[in-house]
Amino acid sequence: MDEVKRILQLREELHRHNYRYYVENAPVISDQEFDFLMHELQDLEAKHPEMFDANSPTQRVGSDLNNEFETFVHTRPMLSLGNTYNRQEVADFWQRVSEGLMGAPFQMCCELKFDGLSISLHYKDGRLVRAVTRGDGTQGDDVTANVRTIRTIPLQLPQGSDYPNEFEIRGEVLMPWNSFDRLNAEREEAGEPLFANPRNAASGTLKSKNSSTVAQRGLDAYLYYLLGDGIPGDGHYQNLEAAARWGFQISRNMRLVNTLEGVFEYIDYWDKERWNLPVATDGVVLKVNSLAQQKSLGMTAKSPRWAIAYKFQAEQSETTLRQVVFQVGRTGAVTPVANMDPVQLAGTQVRRATLHNADVMASLDLHVGDRVLVEKGGEIIPKIVGKVEQGAGEEEQGAIKFIEYCPVCGSKLVRYEGESAYYCPNETGCTPLILGRIEHFISRKAMNINSLGPETVDDFYRRGVIHDAADLYELKASPAFSSDVKSLPLGGGLVEAKILASIEQSKQVPFERVLFAIGIRFVGEIAAKTLARYYGSMENVADASLESLTQINGIGEVIASSVIQYFANPVNRAFVERLRGYGLQMEIGEQQKQARSSKLEGQTVVISGVFQHHSRDEYKALIEQHGGKNVGSISAKTNFVLAGENMGPAKLEKAQKLGIRIMNEEEFLSLLDA
Repeated sequence: MDEVKRILQLREELHRHNYRYYVENAPVISDQEFDFLMHELQDLEAKHPEMFDANSPTQRVGSDLNNEFETFVHTRPMLSLGNTYNRQEVADFWQRVSEGLMGAPFQMCCELKFDGLSISLHYKDGRLVRAVTRGDGTQGDDVTANVRTIRTIPLQLPQGSDYPNEFEIRGEVLMPWNSFDRLNAEREEAGEPLFANPRNAASGTLKSKNSSTVAQRGLDAYLYYLLGDGIPGDGHYQNLEAAARWGFQISRNMRLVNTLEGVFEYIDYWDKERWNLPVATDGVVLKVNSLAQQKSLGMTAKSPRWAIAYKFQAEQSETTLRQVVFQVGRTGAVTPVANMDPVQLAGTQVRRATLHNADVMASLDLHVGDRVLVEKGGEIIPKIVGKVEQGAGEEEQGAIKFIEYCPVCGSKLVRYEGESAYYCPNETGCTPLILGRIEHFISRKAMNINSLGPETVDDFYRRGVIHDAADLYELKASPAFSSDVKSLPLGGGLVEAKILASIEQSKQVPFERVLFAIGIRFVGEIAAKTLARYYGSMENVADASLESLTQINGIGEVIASSVIQYFANPVNRAFVERLRGYGLQMEIGEQQKQARSSKLEGQTVVISGVFQHHSRDEYKALIEQHGGKNVGSISAKTNFVLAGENMGPAKLEKAQKLGIRIMNEEEFLSLLDA
């Protein structure tokens, strides 16, 4: 492959990994693998300046923006750090700093690199006024309400301290190991997928729309950088000491060093001792201590020249493979898991390792008795990364094969186009899938029966109180219901009344969300809205032909076929009719019918910024009601941008470059009223 093609391939691959890491919180490669790909792209782009692209992954900070939160533009950009796994590159960094400072003496502050979610806290008159995630480095999500639940973050600083009137302090929100272990134990007992590591758990928790959930999960925070006009002095280390006096949790494991040897001593010590810490760390951060020297050294487009992160190598060890078992998740995905002889890794004894999917498993060519190499970085479930030696006498038995039938219900597994996993298709007869469908049905974006959780659903199903989601609407009539509720933690009359009220209230959920809630495979929120507004009723959707479905913009053959298959199953038809009988909304409301128009037919719209007259979700609904389509990013196909205050500068620049119209609230509402 020539180098130009490799650049394009790497950009596409890194954009995909960026999204999975920062947005979905579900990385599929390790940090080290990601960094190696990034370094390769940086080297190739340096050799081919004619291939410059402002949207290359090398020119931006990975984004964790979540459209459900308001965005806030950072007063000062939150750049990512350059990183390395190589001691020689640490030495090279030291040399670059020395040369950049023209040989002037300097101190380096050594800090632990916490594995969490970057946060910017803004204080005014000693009070927390805003907490913002890093986002894309220019703007982030305002998560103030959730951050207020973190007990180690002060809401009001002590009176009389010497803090400035206004300042910003940055750090990391993370989940301590004990909170993480407790949370995963609860999820395992409930049959829910485990969080891969504390970083994913912390990120997912901080982005929760329910701050009470955040409070229950026991997040923590360490602060590591103070910014503002009136901060105490020139020394970064000394400023953090002052912040500690004001009440902030600052790591006690920072150290000032004057030599490169001191840096390596710090790295070597914490490479071993990190496993004794109460929180996850994945490396060491080195910062020039003097703020004046930091300013002198300056920044690149993506990262400061005065700081670098050294990341620890993932720990590996050899062990013997004894068995491969197959687990069925709530979506029906089947995951192979290796059982091995116990081995010590990352401070814990490991007996199981994920094999991810059939393709990974086949590439390893595993046999019972093989000596395998197991790796565990920040992952709670380690992974097998290679085979060291084949087990003696195992060749005759052949390699371990991926199963063909579901280990729970015996149905033949299927593999959908574009998917890496095999699935059990028996949605109405396989216990993990039944539970998954009920949990999907009650979720916030579906029926929003928020008084029920996975644990309660599991308990009711195990006791035979419910068999599917429709049974929830018969709970009033169930003689077992009252006693079962009272048997739950914090159970009693108030809980029973709350559950029943929430179920009753769900009958007012609009039709498009009912269509999403019934769980047609591949029909997500957007597809459900499209189908609901095109056909108008559940009856029309159920009777739609493949030809009719595929004519709808945004509904491809995969979704259309799935809709046909769903309603061809008599069990699903009966389930939907039961819901109709309980009073759920089976067609779009009169208000929606009256509001519909074709004023935005065929128009693609991007929303950005903060609005005064309506929320972002309300504007999205208006666009769809009038025939338009909401998209998240600007392209040549975008018709206009609906812009509020603090529109993202990157979006503004791209819209202006492409000549796309930027419309404010008043112009947009006038267009709809015309």
